[in-house]
Amino acid sequence: MSSSKPKSPTTYADSGVDIDAGNALIKDIGPLAKRTSRAGADVALGGFGGLFDLKACGFKDPVLVACNDGVGTKVKIAIEAGMHSSIGIDLVAMCVNDLVVQGAEPLFFLDYYATGKLDRETARQVIAGIADGCVEAGCALIGGETAEMPGLYAQDDYDLAGFSVGAVERDAILPRSDLAVGDVILGLASNGIHSNGYSLVRRLVSQSGCAWDEPPPFASDHASLAKDLLRPTRIYVKSILSALRDGHPIKALAHITGGGLTENIPRVLPEGKAARLNLGSWQRPSVFQWLQAESGTNDDEMLKTFNCGIGMVVVCAPEAADTLQAHLENCGETVSRLGQITDDASREVIYDA
Repeated sequence: MSSSKPKSPTTYADSGVDIDAGNALIKDIGPLAKRTSRAGADVALGGFGGLFDLKACGFKDPVLVACNDGVGTKVKIAIEAGMHSSIGIDLVAMCVNDLVVQGAEPLFFLDYYATGKLDRETARQVIAGIADGCVEAGCALIGGETAEMPGLYAQDDYDLAGFSVGAVERDAILPRSDLAVGDVILGLASNGIHSNGYSLVRRLVSQSGCAWDEPPPFASDHASLAKDLLRPTRIYVKSILSALRDGHPIKALAHITGGGLTENIPRVLPEGKAARLNLGSWQRPSVFQWLQAESGTNDDEMLKTFNCGIGMVVVCAPEAADTLQAHLENCGETVSRLGQITDDASREVIYDA
């Protein structure tokens, strides 16, 4: 009769998951989330779900709008450079900018943080950035999920996803149905590359031989290449909501993300209408000039890969353009008059040199 040696206990921690670290992180997050409190949310974390009181927001006939998104491979630069404080702002921006283009006010946000091995300080910095983004957008951080998954992610790697809900009065949903030939297209300046095209950016940085801690080749007076490329996506929510609430008749909005101007403007155009843009109407930041030179691509390829300096497009009637532009500039936006709506259906977006 054979005897087997008793096995020593194998715990969850032995498999690489530290529940205690996760619980400690929740305590770290509490004060960060509290900063984002707004009408409708008391931002108490730790339950099985986040609560939001829509009635407390004062809507009369609201329609809910929901968005989810991530940050893409921009996260990899944050990891490699050890700079985590702004990547959470990107996560919020990618969601709430998509909400506001439908006329919706962002109400609340939830995040998903997944990693191979939970580093409490790294996660705290990331989530602090998420809270910063929520404050900037005026929405509450009401919950989220932290997942430690050894074997699926490398130890120092992490990934992010975000989910946001907003509301808009039923009669104020954008785009409006009255877009017409001659309507003016305004462009709001981006804060750099934002959060799209980074797989190409990282490849170009690699082939150029540049290091993350070196000055960027396109702006030698900047602190480092990583810091420049990690500039957070601009959040346009408060300036656009301010214009809408002030009665400015915005007809359509387009968040310029993956696909650039070429692919995103047509998403808000009625059939048979096109956008005619003047390429000389705005200044492209130097980072895009460097990316184009380094990649050897033409303008068409750049304009459907990157935002090229325009993060949000606003469409309005010609007679409203001057006052709307002035209002947005007073809100801190840099505004360019890009072009107008046309019925030339040869292409959905037509670029004039």
